[in-house]
Amino acid sequence: MRKKLAFLLVTLFIMSSLLVGCAPAQEAEAPDNGEEEAPAPAQKMQINIITGSTGGTYFALGGAMANTWNEYLDSVQVTSQPGGASVESINRVHAGEVELGMAMNNIADDAWNGTGAFQSKQQNFRAIGVIYPEVYQGVALKESGITSLIDIKGKRVAVGPVGSGTVVMTETVLTEAGMTFDDVKAAYDGFGDAASKMKDGHLDAAFNVLAVPAAAIQDIMTSRDIEVIEIGDELYEKVKAKYPFFSQYVIPAGTYGNEEDKLTINCVAALYVAPDMPEDIVYDITKVWFEQTSHTAAAHGAAQWLTDELAAGNNEIMIDGITTPLHPGAYKYFTEIGLDVPDMIKPID
Repeated sequence: MRKKLAFLLVTLFIMSSLLVGCAPAQEAEAPDNGEEEAPAPAQKMQINIITGSTGGTYFALGGAMANTWNEYLDSVQVTSQPGGASVESINRVHAGEVELGMAMNNIADDAWNGTGAFQSKQQNFRAIGVIYPEVYQGVALKESGITSLIDIKGKRVAVGPVGSGTVVMTETVLTEAGMTFDDVKAAYDGFGDAASKMKDGHLDAAFNVLAVPAAAIQDIMTSRDIEVIEIGDELYEKVKAKYPFFSQYVIPAGTYGNEEDKLTINCVAALYVAPDMPEDIVYDITKVWFEQTSHTAAAHGAAQWLTDELAAGNNEIMIDGITTPLHPGAYKYFTEIGLDVPDMIKPID
């Protein structure tokens, strides 16, 4: 009898355990405190901008630009990284290795057309707009008697280092002025060396691509009187007709002891982006760059030129010298503010 009772109890225990295991689980209810759960924060898009070598303008300015975007945009996190400047920037944006790059507009034009440093067309990038001017500057010793470009014939002139953008620009300018390097006693010096030689009286004039004001030119002025070599309207128009990526630049009176404004030409450092970047993201990046330039200029002086130009209402400067197609996001911003965008740089499929 006891064995039967024990068996019955064991059977009942097993059945009750099975019934409990098969019952639907009851979810624990969170206490109702009258507050809704906060939504999870949106994920920021991670963006890399490639700049130039450490210690150079591109690297420092690129970091300041990234900080401005990060402060004013909640949708992106921009990280600046060093690079080899223009050619490498275009190559890496084209290859899809980075999202943004800083490069000279003439280098971008070469890449698009497969000329210069590019053996084939590289078109997997789009333009956003201008960053700051890369100014072509020529100065001469006053004692040399050089007061205009034509006066450099037969003189000792530094035309820029071999293989440099300065040499290319000098050759272009002289060609359109009806001269060649054979018309001068050409020295292939960078401007640091050229400045030293001018101070010593071993060169009559020198050309290079420099920021304004250029410390090297100011250094010459510590021991020599100089003359700024002007590239006037007529010569500029001839150069621009063949090379639309050039712009005109005014060296203000008093910059190098010059009593009047002096005209010259410049390329521009510009911002380029991967073509598959979302339109709304590129629109925001474009808008913040051009509307918060003063924030960037407070961190790096290279942005002050653009700040001043935009404050004066010169909005056309945003795309002046750009010769490759814009990203649709940048184009949307420019049309929104009423900028007349040339057909040659409107977005393409």
